[in-house]
Amino acid sequence: MAQSMMLYWGSGSPPCWRVIITLEEKMLQGYNHKLLSFDKNEHKCEEVKALNPRAQLPTFKHGDIVVNESFAACLYLESAFKSQGTRLIPDDPAEQALVYQRMFETNNLQHKLYYVAFYDYYVPEGERHESALKRNKESLIDELKLWDGYLEKMGKGSYLAGKNFTMADVVCFPIIALFPRLHCPRERCPRLMEYYEMVKDRPSIKANWPPHWLENPEGQEKLKNL
Repeated sequence: MAQSMMLYWGSGSPPCWRVIITLEEKMLQGYNHKLLSFDKNEHKCEEVKALNPRAQLPTFKHGDIVVNESFAACLYLESAFKSQGTRLIPDDPAEQALVYQRMFETNNLQHKLYYVAFYDYYVPEGERHESALKRNKESLIDELKLWDGYLEKMGKGSYLAGKNFTMADVVCFPIIALFPRLHCPRERCPRLMEYYEMVKDRPSIKANWPPHWLENPEGQEKLKNL
């Protein structure tokens, strides 16, 4: 079945990484894939555009089905291969609700992280202001406190939505992994960092660590002064 799948992806992209983790957890090794360079704008090639008019990664194709949003691709794979590999969405409605809540809350964490770590990329030079960056940092700090509170409430050794590894972890871990990568002070999110240490060696994650992170383990110090 995996042989009829094609994934176009970029190293270090959280949306790409979560789809790769899902494929691994669902025991779908052996799928076709092509690693593209963001720096060289390879994701804007005609091969990708033919499947994804937004020319973004990940771009995922399974037979005649094309799914380009990472959340959608992950949920599609769980639905299509529900009984295979790790069960990532629980049956219980209350447990499901928490998994979905944490999944979609990941967007808040990602947005606030990006507008601090990559502020200069997103904001044109003439529109940058130290006061705006300061507000962004304060917003990110508040967001990290929320996530630390969630894990504190769940108890030591918990995953993001309970005692089991779920789609919430698949979706959010690639974002959480950026904090140590970008040298965020551990004291800003001690529970999240405990979670990171617990999950980073999970086989589906460790086996698919971003290639350029392996080549350059240090990363940039974009969050050092948070």
